[in-house]
Amino acid sequence: MKRRAEAKSACRYLATALLLGLIAWAPPSFAAEQAQATPTYAMSPVGWIRKSGGKTFIVIDKRYQPALLGVDELKSLWVFYWFDRNDSPEKRAILQVHPRGDGSRPLRGVFATRSPFRPNLIAQSSVNVLAVRDNIIEIDGIDAYADTPVLDLKP
Repeated sequence: MKRRAEAKSACRYLATALLLGLIAWAPPSFAAEQAQATPTYAMSPVGWIRKSGGKTFIVIDKRYQPALLGVDELKSLWVFYWFDRNDSPEKRAILQVHPRGDGSRPLRGVFATRSPFRPNLIAQSSVNVLAVRDNIIEIDGIDAYADTPVLDLKP
């Protein structure tokens, strides 16, 4: 009961202070509220897609080479990479597309498609592991350009 009385008293004090102009209060702007509510994250590539002589490789940064232990025993990998050549505020703002760029198909949200237009340009592809030598994984191919940054690998 005592806590309730203290809470009521504190509310009366705040209300009086607001009315007398002793303290100021304004609702936060939507933009400020949204900026505070939306965290940002930094990522760095763990490697790069390389293509040479008709072959495709994932070259992992030497400091991550210990993370490749056991990859040589896998038949396939999921490669997560960044659509770096598609990165602009305008392209990130595209949230609806015609699947496969085909205007005869109905408009869909990008989360319901494999479109490279996305708010976060993370892509994934399943690849077959052909060989692992040091920090280089030879794969059967990938639908990414040469020199595309690789974010992560998963079995």
